[in-house]
Amino acid sequence: MNNEKKVAGLYIRVSTEDQAREGFSLPEQEKRLRAMCEYKGYEIYKLYKDAGISAKDMNRPAFEELLQDIREKKCNTIVVLKLDRLTRSVYDMEFIMKFLEENDAYLDCANEEINTTN
Repeated sequence: MNNEKKVAGLYIRVSTEDQAREGFSLPEQEKRLRAMCEYKGYEIYKLYKDAGISAKDMNRPAFEELLQDIREKKCNTIVVLKLDRLTRSVYDMEFIMKFLEENDAYLDCANEEINTTN
């Protein structure tokens, strides 16, 4: 893993459909992400929360704030429970990966083998 300190923006999201499902609640996502950051030694900058919003596009207030904070170098790692919390679009995922690369930032997914910090 590269030695740069990871300053995490924790991103949690539920759509209205997700809210009915087990294990996707905002408090559960937050708890698991905080535990992961503690385990990995990430400093937590902020929690970004979009409630009742689909990941069909990137027009989500907390997600847009997270991207702006990465641009401004306030944090450098997006930490998310699963990729589908971040986006459900291959096109948007490509944009996110390019954005992270251009801003020397990273993505770490707790439930999937997706970690660009190393």
